[in-house]
Amino acid sequence: MSSLALMPTLAWADDRKPTPVGDTDPSLAQQLARYTTSLTYNDLPPAIVERVKAQVIDALGCAIAALKAPDVLKVRQVAQALSEGVSTLIGTDRKTSMDLASFANGAAVRYFDLNDTYAGKEVGHPSDNITPCLAVAEAQHCSGQALILAIALAYELDCRLLDAVQISTRGWDHPNYSLPAAALAAGKLMNLSPEQLEQAVNLSLAGHLAVNQTRLQVLSNWKGLADAEAGRNAIFAAQLAKAGLTGPAPAFEGNAGFFKQVSGSFTLDTRQFGGQGGTFKIAECQVKPFPAQALLQTAIAAAIKVGKAVPDTGQVASILIATSHAGLQYSAESPEKFAPTTRETADHSLPYSVVRAMLDQGITHASYADSALKDPRLVALLKTVKVEEDETLTRLSPQRLPNRVTVTLKDGRVITEQVNDLPGFGGKPLDRQGTEEKFLRITQGLWPEQQARAFLEVAWALDQQQDLGELFRRLVLS
Repeated sequence: MSSLALMPTLAWADDRKPTPVGDTDPSLAQQLARYTTSLTYNDLPPAIVERVKAQVIDALGCAIAALKAPDVLKVRQVAQALSEGVSTLIGTDRKTSMDLASFANGAAVRYFDLNDTYAGKEVGHPSDNITPCLAVAEAQHCSGQALILAIALAYELDCRLLDAVQISTRGWDHPNYSLPAAALAAGKLMNLSPEQLEQAVNLSLAGHLAVNQTRLQVLSNWKGLADAEAGRNAIFAAQLAKAGLTGPAPAFEGNAGFFKQVSGSFTLDTRQFGGQGGTFKIAECQVKPFPAQALLQTAIAAAIKVGKAVPDTGQVASILIATSHAGLQYSAESPEKFAPTTRETADHSLPYSVVRAMLDQGITHASYADSALKDPRLVALLKTVKVEEDETLTRLSPQRLPNRVTVTLKDGRVITEQVNDLPGFGGKPLDRQGTEEKFLRITQGLWPEQQARAFLEVAWALDQQQDLGELFRRLVLS
C-alpha cells in the first residue's frame, strides 16, 4: 500500500471547501507585502503626518498615566528581567528586547482603556500598534519620519482588516488583525524584502490567534494585554522572517487558513488603500475622552447630562439605555455586565458606566475602584437598568457610536438625553489644542507641567528628528 493511501482525507463542510489560489494570483499576504513595500513617506499628506503625531502623543499619554498601575508594574517586571536591551521602557531609561518593550509599553497604553479606537465591521484599537513600531524603530536607529510611516501603515492595515469582516461573532478577538498589521510595520522598519514581509504575515498568524472570550463575561487582566501580546508576536514574526524562516502559506486562503478557521472569505483591494487610490484610515480613528470601551463614550456623555438633571438618584424608578446592535452585543450581553466585579468588566459595561457617570457626573480612573464597584447606590440603581437596541441608532453606526439614556422618576417625570458623537469622533479629529488638553489632563500629577510641555514640543517635531533618543528622554519620569 502506498504512503498516500495511509493519509487521512480532509472532510469539509460545504462552506469550508478549500479556496483555490491560482498560480499567478497573488495571495492576500503577498498583496499586503507589496503595498507595504511600495508605501513611502512622501505618500503621506501633511494632515496624515500631523494625525500620526497626535495619535502618538495620545497613546504615550495613556501609557504615562498607567505606569504605576499594579498590573502594568507586573508586566514591566517581566520585561526588566533582561539586563541589557535595545528598546526603552516608557518612563524610564531602562532598555529590554524589542518584543518585551513593545509588550510592556503596550500594556501601559491599553490599561485604562483610554487609547483611540476604530469602528468598522469589527471594533479595535489601532494605537495598540504604536508600541511595536516604537520599539523596532528605536532598535533599528530609524528616523522620526520612518517611524511615522510605519505607524500610518500599521493603522491602515489594521483598519482595513477591521472593515473587512466581523470575527468576534465567530469567537475570535480583534488583535488577530493587529498581528499582520504590526508584523508588516515592524518589517518595514527592518527593511525586509517583499518575500520576507509575506513570511512575516504567515508567521504572525500561524501560532498566535486570539479568542474572543477575552471580551466576554467576567473580564480579566488579559483584556488589556491581548493586543500588546499581538505586537510582541508580530515583532518576533518579523525577526524570524528576516532570518530567512517561512510560515504556513497561503495564510489567509489556505485549506485550513484564516478564512476557513477564523473569518470567512473576504477580499481587500490594496489599490484603494491610503497612498494608492484611497484616503488613510487613521483620519477616521476616534479619540476617547473617558477611560472606557469605545461604544460607551457617548452613553457616558448622555448619562452625565441626565445625572445633572436628576435631583435625587434615590427617586429613580427606571433607567432605559437605547444603543446600537454593537453596543448591546459588546457591552450588555451577559449578567456580569449588570453586576461587574472587576475593573476590566466595569469599563466594558454599558449599565455600569451609565449609572456610575450619573452618580459622579463623569468617569475617571477612580470609577473602577473596589469602593466604586460596591457602592450601595450604584448596586441599587443597576437593578433598575434595561438595555435595548434601537435600530435608528444601529443605522448611525459605525460612523457614529450613538447612545440614549432615559430616566423615569418615581413621580412620573422622564429625563432623556441622546449623544451621537463627541469631539475626536465621526472623522472630526482633535486639533493640537484638544490633543494637548487630553494629554495634560490624564498625566496631571505624574510630572511637572513644564516637563510635559517639553515632551509635547519634541513629539510635535517628530518628523524632524533623526533618531528617537530625545523623545524617550523626555518621557523619563523623575
